[in-house]
Amino acid sequence: MPPTPQDHDAPPVGRRTAGTGPVALFLHGLGGSRTAWEPQLTGLADIRTCVAWDMPGYGVSPGSPDSFGSVAAAAAGLARELSAGPVDVVGLSLGGMVAQHLALDHPDVVRSLVLLDTSPAFGLDGTTTAQSWLDARLGPLAAGATPADMAPTVIGAIVGPAATAAQRAEAVGAMSRIPAAALRAACGMLVTHDTRTRLPGIGCPTLVVVGEHDEETPLQYAEVIADLVPGARLEVVPGAGHLANLEQPDLVNEIVRTFWKGLDA
Repeated sequence: MPPTPQDHDAPPVGRRTAGTGPVALFLHGLGGSRTAWEPQLTGLADIRTCVAWDMPGYGVSPGSPDSFGSVAAAAAGLARELSAGPVDVVGLSLGGMVAQHLALDHPDVVRSLVLLDTSPAFGLDGTTTAQSWLDARLGPLAAGATPADMAPTVIGAIVGPAATAAQRAEAVGAMSRIPAAALRAACGMLVTHDTRTRLPGIGCPTLVVVGEHDEETPLQYAEVIADLVPGARLEVVPGAGHLANLEQPDLVNEIVRTFWKGLDA
């Protein structure tokens, strides 16, 4: 039987852990939290100590996601607490952006990167302004809605056509754990993201993964990252939308497992 993940709610960072072996740190997206990685915590626990955090301000973690620098520093602090050496980092969407900053600002703590359904810069295709994007996301919060209220609509809009009711419910549950203030701050942080000029400085092995039907951070975004990071590889997940790790967990786990096995060889 797969292991039962264990929750750690003590400051400074709430997290969920399963498995043994080298540490892998999982960084969730804008509408996620530590429970968004359940298929990876159970499916990869035989080869890694899998740790999924609540980003500062999210779930039970104190603080606020005010800047990529501060959030990356928090992730680096957790990595150093968990392991005497560098860790494997997996980031989804906003978590993939944080992972980029983590690898660039704190390269000593990152052994490898898996960047899932993410972007090298906000508004990469030029079709969305920061203000219009923020208005669309923050409008419901300003009107009194909670992230839990927003979750069914948000999740329904970003998953692929093959996502099951159970997968949608899992994603809704992860988003429902987000305090409104933290979601508001994270949105403000997200629109500042642009690592394009810095990505050639990433020196660790990097795997870029994107869902076939991801319309939030589509294939062309992943291709830019893969082109800019030296030696990076690109994998497309058939049948998945923006939450590839939940929508096609077996495929994503096998992709990540193969990548890690190559590092371990």
